[in-house]
Amino acid sequence: MTSTPNFSIARRPALLVVEDSNEDFEALQRLLRRSGLASPILRCVNGEQALSFLYRSGSYAAPNDAPRPGLIVLDLNLPKTDGREVLRRVKQDDNLKKIPIVVFTTSNNPRDIEICYEYGVNSYIVKPIDFAQLKRDIQAIVDYWFEVTTLPDCRD
Repeated sequence: MTSTPNFSIARRPALLVVEDSNEDFEALQRLLRRSGLASPILRCVNGEQALSFLYRSGSYAAPNDAPRPGLIVLDLNLPKTDGREVLRRVKQDDNLKKIPIVVFTTSNNPRDIEICYEYGVNSYIVKPIDFAQLKRDIQAIVDYWFEVTTLPDCRD
C-alpha cells in the first residue's frame, strides 16, 4: 500500500527579512502576522549575517540553523555589507539565485533602483512614511508572493 503525500500540510517557505532597524522589523513583522502569513519569519540584521545565513557558514553551518527562504525582503542601507552587495552575490550564485528578492528600502534614488534591477531584483519597493500605505504594501507583498505566485522549491 502506498501513501500519497499530503501537500496541504507541506512546510511553508520561510520569509527572510534583512533589516537592521528594530523598529522597522517589528512593524513589518506585526503587519506580516496580521496579514495572515503562515510562513516562518526569519531575520538577519546586516548583510554579513544574511550572507552567512544563506551560505550556511559561521553560526549557521547546520542546514537546520538556516532553512532556505522562499522569499527575501532586503533593506539596502545595512551596516557592514550593504543590501546591494547581498543582492549582487545572491543573484550571481547558482545555488541561491532562484530565491526571489524584494528590496524594501527608504531609498528612492533612481541609481539604486537601476542597480538593483541590473543585479536581478524581483521587485523594488520604497518604504512609505504613511502607516496606512505601509500596511497596504505589506499586504500586497504577502498576497502576491505567498498567495498568487508559485515560489520555487529552494529547499535543499
